Amino acid sequence: MENPLLLFPQLNISASKDKPYYKVMKSAIKEEPHKASKPGAKQKRNRLSLLLQKPEFHEGDHLGKPGNLTKAASVSPEEAVKWGESFDKLLSEKAGLDAFTKFLKTEFSEENIEFWIACEDYKKSKSTQELLPKAKTIFETFIQKDAPKEVNLDFHTKEATSQNIGQPLPSTFDAAQNTVYRLMEQDSYPRFLRSDPYLNLVKGRNPARPTLRRRSRSFTVNDFQGVRPDFTVW
Repeated sequence: MENPLLLFPQLNISASKDKPYYKVMKSAIKEEPHKASKPGAKQKRNRLSLLLQKPEFHEGDHLGKPGNLTKAASVSPEEAVKWGESFDKLLSEKAGLDAFTKFLKTEFSEENIEFWIACEDYKKSKSTQELLPKAKTIFETFIQKDAPKEVNLDFHTKEATSQNIGQPLPSTFDAAQNTVYRLMEQDSYPRFLRSDPYLNLVKGRNPARPTLRRRSRSFTVNDFQGVRPDFTVW
């Protein structure tokens, strides 16, 4: 780097460091090293940001704040047993809905239950004026392509739902909600009933912290046997 005296011939070396031209000089000297280190710092910040977005860092964040499975310790074994009678029974009770939501978070598929809850709220709208903004929010959050919490819908169901968003009815999301409901009932619900936290509730024990698993969506656990997760990106 060139001599600072050649860049600033009028510089008074003995001047106070509070003078404006000293700050300019200090900035000029440090500018190049700062730029050189910026990409590395940015990369670290990006990695940290991605890490903080992982569900285990935000277990309390959820649509409607449904609570967590640990808080379900007050559920009696008799009540927990009833959850196993049917999927409807599980979702009809707040403690059951909370426990199932917590379980889905461990599988990174909580968007399914969030969508189902949003649809239930949508159908309770008391006027047509309420339907349009709610329908738009649900569509943009869960259904449209690359939505932040996109649910797994077949092409025909997604297309039919999309065509009705402009003039929504209370039944606009019925087909999509039923599809997601069946997916949870046939896939996630049986695994929930076999999970250690649920079995501990049935036995009257304090539920242990569930082990986080990779997103399953419509896959079963057998599809991933022998596959080891790759955490090298962190």
